[in-house]
Amino acid sequence: MDALRRHQLVWLDDGGWDQVLRASRDTAVLDAAGLACLEHWAEQRWPLVVTRQGALPGSTDLDAPLALGLPAPARWGRRRIGVLASRRALLRHGEFASAAELTPSLPRPLRRDWQRLCDGLSAFGVTARVYGSHGWQRLTGLDYVHDRSDIDLLLDVASAAHADRVCALLEPFGAMAPRIDGELAFTDGSAVAWREWVRLRAGQTGQVLVKHLAGATLRSAGHWAVAA
Repeated sequence: MDALRRHQLVWLDDGGWDQVLRASRDTAVLDAAGLACLEHWAEQRWPLVVTRQGALPGSTDLDAPLALGLPAPARWGRRRIGVLASRRALLRHGEFASAAELTPSLPRPLRRDWQRLCDGLSAFGVTARVYGSHGWQRLTGLDYVHDRSDIDLLLDVASAAHADRVCALLEPFGAMAPRIDGELAFTDGSAVAWREWVRLRAGQTGQVLVKHLAGATLRSAGHWAVAA
């Protein structure tokens, strides 16, 4: 199996869902609402999302447990649900919807600007996907988005210079409502919040939080000097 990464979606087979539900009932970690949400997910055969792993990043050991997550919608109190599943139970993996696919669900006055942003990202060779509340609502049709919901973008970038160009494109949309948030995802599997990247590159901060499959670390601007 290929190595997975944060924010990636995975679909479980029937046996995998049976194991997840049985473990959740036996350990009583979830309250009644959380368990009801998880049971609904199993019935719909919706995906879960890859979260921070306790094992070594990039592990492809089929016997190693995989940490997966589910941010519940408003119906189940917006709680965060975490489960462990066998890698053998994975049917397939995939991604959240592209940024362009979100256009029809945005308020009409915003659609032109949003499409302009999507076109600009595409011209830079950036794959942009929508995770977070907008991504899950697009995927399930359930009630995730509220008045204060940001649009979280996962932006694949090839280098520090590429990240700089993408952020320069994003900054004019920085005051847009809903607010555009999200991460720059580098090819080594690390990710940085794009707004924090802008502050780092402008010298407004000396370090930035870098997230990866095994956790998070602080890195300085010098880490990207060679790759810039």
